[in-house]
Amino acid sequence: MSRWRGNPWAILLTLSLGFFMTLLDLTIVNIAIPSMIDKLDASLDQALWVVNSYVLVLAVLLITSGRLGDLWGKKNLFIAGVVVFTLSSLACGLAQDPTQLIAARAVQGFGAALLMPQTMSIIIGVFPPERRGTALGVWGAVAGVSTITGPTLGGLLVTHLDWRWIFFVNLPIGLLVLVMAVPILPGDRPGVRHRFDLLGVLLASAALFCLTFALTEGQKHQWNATIWGLIAAGVVLLLVFVAYQRTRQDAEPLVPFSLFRDRNFTILSLVGAAVSVGMIGMILPLTIYLQSVLGFSALKAGLVLAPSSIMSMFLAPVAGRLSDRFGGKYILMTGLTLYAAGMLWVATVAEVGTDWTAFVAPLAIAGVGIGCVFAPMATEATRHVPPRLAGAASGVNNTVRQVGSVLGAAAVGAVLQNRLASSLRDEATTRSSALPEDVRTGFVQGFADAAKGGLEVGAGQTGAKEQLPPGIPPDVAQRVHELAAQVFSHGFVHAMKPTMLLPIGVMFLSALACLTLRGRRSGAPAGVDAEPEHITT
Repeated sequence: MSRWRGNPWAILLTLSLGFFMTLLDLTIVNIAIPSMIDKLDASLDQALWVVNSYVLVLAVLLITSGRLGDLWGKKNLFIAGVVVFTLSSLACGLAQDPTQLIAARAVQGFGAALLMPQTMSIIIGVFPPERRGTALGVWGAVAGVSTITGPTLGGLLVTHLDWRWIFFVNLPIGLLVLVMAVPILPGDRPGVRHRFDLLGVLLASAALFCLTFALTEGQKHQWNATIWGLIAAGVVLLLVFVAYQRTRQDAEPLVPFSLFRDRNFTILSLVGAAVSVGMIGMILPLTIYLQSVLGFSALKAGLVLAPSSIMSMFLAPVAGRLSDRFGGKYILMTGLTLYAAGMLWVATVAEVGTDWTAFVAPLAIAGVGIGCVFAPMATEATRHVPPRLAGAASGVNNTVRQVGSVLGAAAVGAVLQNRLASSLRDEATTRSSALPEDVRTGFVQGFADAAKGGLEVGAGQTGAKEQLPPGIPPDVAQRVHELAAQVFSHGFVHAMKPTMLLPIGVMFLSALACLTLRGRRSGAPAGVDAEPEHITT
């Protein structure tokens, strides 16, 4: 492989494989949530922390890792990240309880944070301007394909093997990336020694932790004063972080404010966060619905979602080339609109007895949309950023997008738990009239108290523990079980629909925001920026 050293396309392939592995783990876990809940005896809020612990650490450390790449070399940080990610994937697969899995996922997020910002920085440094758009298009396409492929691949592994294999699958990929990275990636020895902003890292970490913990645990703790106090503390810490960064603009800040003088970079960083909210926020309730309400196996649920993967896989490279040639503004707007429209269609047809064929067309439309999102978004966000700010731009852009994943997963999880607790209680009250009077109170109370102990939404579960008085006749016990299943199925659907409106609305607003992007001049050749704004360090 040493003969490929310095080959831009071999470098891009190596970086894309590592990038694919980290983003795959953002969504592959969602399809296994019902299975993990069953086999690890976990609650919904614990399952949400399996998702959020990874994304939280990833989001908090991305900018820091970008700076460490300047200190110790981008190749070194990339390889270190792959090693940490691969070993922690093994630990995830061997976890014996929810606490062990959440801890291993946090370490996995640390590994992902080490390698992810190096990918865009190396690409911008290796590819000349006239080919950079195509390269970033491929990089962006990998982001879209990996995010959408997760549920399908995860379903295959969970059904035929076990939920643990969604983590074990990273082992051969990680080893392959290591074998390729050592001889292929270019080495670099920074000529300027950079300073490490420890206080900035601590402020950002504390702020994100407070917000994410509050949103994830809010429903379980009935949104008490402690939860609202954490939210307030998170907001205050973010404001302090921004004020502190303002004082360090001449001393290598974590976030160079000069980047945000480029309108396209600013808007598309926020759009990237919104896209993460839209995608993570849709996949979480949808995968639980397919398995726990419709009773699909993990494999069947993954195959139902496959049209999105297929359409995105074929269209993403095309969208990248078109963005490089004509500009990505309207391609991106079309993609965001189609994704939102497709998922709105999914929310409309989702009912307790919906057949899987009803989801094929809307998910295919959503896949077309995603195929037109990531490549033009990556290309347009960095089109006007000078090479000297490429590392900082990569860290900031990836951080903002992953913050969207953190807050999106937490916010959608909080809304889902809140709506599900309410709808289960209402459904139980309505359907309890079919039970003997001495059973009704315990039946309703079990669902009313479900949120306090953690909602149970695994396949075959009913959201709450059934409370049956001693000596109950078998036929009545069977009737209680049947009604409990009906309460959960109808209650979850009623909770899922308004929950899905949140990410759908965010995607529609993102499409409108793209109207403010600066496009390229008519007739401008590829690689030529339209009216670049002056950016200073």
